[in-house]
Parts: sequence; C-alpha cells; structure tokens
Amino acid sequence: MRKAISSSMANHIRSSSGKEMLTYSYLLVYIALSSTQIFFNKWVLSSKEINFPYPLGLTLLHMVFSSVLCFVLTKLTKIIEVEKGMTFEIYTTSVFPIGAMFAVTLWLGNTAYLYISVSFAQMLKAIMPVAVFILGVAAGLEAMSCGMLLIMSVISFGVLVASYGEININWIGVVYQMGGVVGEALRLIFMEILAKRKGVKLNPISMMFYFREFHFCPCEQNLGSLCSAVCLFVPWIFLEMPRMESWTFQPFVLTLNSLCTFALNLSVFLVIQHTSALTIRVAGVVKDWVVVLLSAILFADTKLSMVNLFGYAIAIAGVAAYNNYKLKKEACEESPENYKLSTTGTASSPKSYSV
Repeated sequence: MRKAISSSMANHIRSSSGKEMLTYSYLLVYIALSSTQIFFNKWVLSSKEINFPYPLGLTLLHMVFSSVLCFVLTKLTKIIEVEKGMTFEIYTTSVFPIGAMFAVTLWLGNTAYLYISVSFAQMLKAIMPVAVFILGVAAGLEAMSCGMLLIMSVISFGVLVASYGEININWIGVVYQMGGVVGEALRLIFMEILAKRKGVKLNPISMMFYFREFHFCPCEQNLGSLCSAVCLFVPWIFLEMPRMESWTFQPFVLTLNSLCTFALNLSVFLVIQHTSALTIRVAGVVKDWVVVLLSAILFADTKLSMVNLFGYAIAIAGVAAYNNYKLKKEACEESPENYKLSTTGTASSPKSYSV
C-alpha cells in the first residue's frame, strides 16, 4: 500500500515537473520570438543590405502571409477550430474598428523604427497603460481613482525621464510611436467592449483569423479583415508602391520575417493556454527589458544612458503596479464558477484569456 502511494506521488511530481518545464519552454519561446521579431523588423526596415524602408508594405505582407496560413489551419486542414458566435451587428460595431486599429498600430509602430532606436521605441510603449486608462475612463470601462491616478503619474514620469535621457531623439519617430500606442489602446478598448458588452469570447487564433483574412471567409466574416486590408492597402498604393518600382524583391528574407510573425502569434496562443495572467504580464516585462538591453548591442543607432534606464525602470515599476491592480480587479469580478485555479497553478478565466 505504501509502495503504491509512494509510486503515485512520484508520478504526480514527475507530471507536475514536466508541465512546469513545458510552461517555461513556452515562455522562453514567446520571449525569444517576440524579441527576435522586433529586431528582425528593425533590420529589414533600416538595413542597407535589405534596403526595404517600407513599413506599410512589410505590415501588409505579414497580414497576407498570416491570412493564408490561418486559412490552411482553420479551413483546409481544420487543425484549429474557429469559434463561432459572430453576427453581422458585432462585426460592424466591434470587429470593424478593432481591425482598423490593428492595422494602424502595426503601420505606425513599424514606421517608428525608421526614425528612432528599438530601445527608445520600447520605452515609449511603456506609456500604453496610461492611454488605455484614459480611453477606458472616456468609454465608461474604467473608474477614476486616486490610486490609478498615482500609478498613471508614475508611468508618465518614468517615460518622460527616459525620453529626456535619449541622446538622439527624433520627434517624427516619437509621433509615429505614440500614434501606434494610441491605436493599440483603442484596439484594446474595442476588444474589451466586444468581450464585456457583446459577450463574445474568442481565442487568439480565432481573433487572428477573423481580423486578418482578406477574401477566404464568406460574407460578414470578411468585414473585419477587409477593414484591416483596406486600411493598409489604400495608403500603401499612394505612399509606398510608387517608390518600390526599383526595389529588388528578396523572397527568402521577407518569407522568413513573415514566418517569424506567424510563429510569434502561435507562441502567444500557447502561452495564454498554459500560463496564468500574472505569468504573461511578468514575461512581457522581461521581454521588454531583453529588447531594450540587447538593442544596444545589436544596433549602432542605440545609445543607452543611465537616465534612459532610470526613467524606464520607473515606468516599468508603474506598469507592474497597474498589472497588479488589473489582476486583482479581474479576480474580484470573476465568480467562483468561471474563475478557478487549477492544480498546476494556471488560472482558467474566460475574460482574461478569451480575447
């Protein structure tokens, strides 16, 4: 009897250890792919070897590539099932603006790499919670409080200090990056409205499928992706296509870059499925620091100062406080029926992970 119990406990420990190792592997893959994608995009857009200073074209290529692979996975091989529940009204009032903001965010964020360093762009992204909170208050999704005002002030102060310490600041790049931050904040607000007020819950693959496909889906399923495509395709025709006539196409590099983008999306899907909300946020902070520090080694235009790092540390501290506040708020709002902690320590919260 004792041998059976000991054997059962040993098997349980081995199983738990295996799951933890798998979780850590997913996190490492996510951090590696996310950092690699940022560096890869910067290199493609700014290197003389590739000579591809076309952020609109690069973003459009990513969407086309991901659309084709999403179609293969969901419609041809049916490896991944696309969740149902979409209606024409939801698409026109929620998915349409989400698709538009998604396109604008990628476009402006990639354009910023032409003017500012990767590390400085990453520092400016730390202002994201402030933009999300302000827009959330305006939309009635957030409540103004002294605690949140203090957190927002800390983040803003940190970003200002980091910007003051930037040696080679380019205000055109700052405007592009801040525009991308506002676009991403609007996208998150629209997604929260979609989840809270419409009651729709989609996993990341389903969201990517609905928002990125161009013409594979019938009728209303095409609306959100059509918006994203038009938002990129129309300005690309007027702003970049005339300048690309003399460019030599390099299929290997661009295909590899697009494949990295799709792999990153899949890694996000795996991380969301196998970790908790707290783990995801911590991994995001770790990734941000990895990008900031490694960019100083990889790119000649990156020159970090102590003022940069000090300001960014202050901003990250504010972001950590914001994440802690959001986690506690989500835990309080969830009922015991749909928010529970599994034996592996992974939270299964539809609201935290579905969108």
